[in-house]
Amino acid sequence: MTSLELAQDLLRQRRIALVGASRDPRDFTRSVLRELVRRGYQVAPIHPSAAGAELDGLPVAASFGELDAPVDGAIFFTPPARTAGAVEEALAAGVRRLWFHRGGGAGASSPEAIAACRAAGVEPILGLCPFMALPDAGWFHRLHGFMRRHGG
Repeated sequence: MTSLELAQDLLRQRRIALVGASRDPRDFTRSVLRELVRRGYQVAPIHPSAAGAELDGLPVAASFGELDAPVDGAIFFTPPARTAGAVEEALAAGVRRLWFHRGGGAGASSPEAIAACRAAGVEPILGLCPFMALPDAGWFHRLHGFMRRHGG
């Protein structure tokens, strides 16, 4: 499957962890969180330094092990140096749909995180921003997705 097909599969699930969601309400991660909630997803924010806080009314867990219910997938907004550790936690919790956000810049993936996924038989979602895969996303996100898929 392509990354877009894997992303669409993850988005067919209803309970999704956002790993590395920021406390800053203007941060891009919060835009993704709000959009997923608006579309009816059950979003579980995970951020070690924000544990116990709330983001847009949702309780923040420190790790996958502290979630109140299992998740069907996870989108990582973590710095690449921290992604592999978070991936190991997700895999240990049985999460098999893992998406490493990439908008501009390097994104959340790292060689170690990708290797951990593949060693567990999981094909990670790479090279996409969640807005590129959401149905009815704005024109800018659709254009960004088109450019990314066609080498732009």
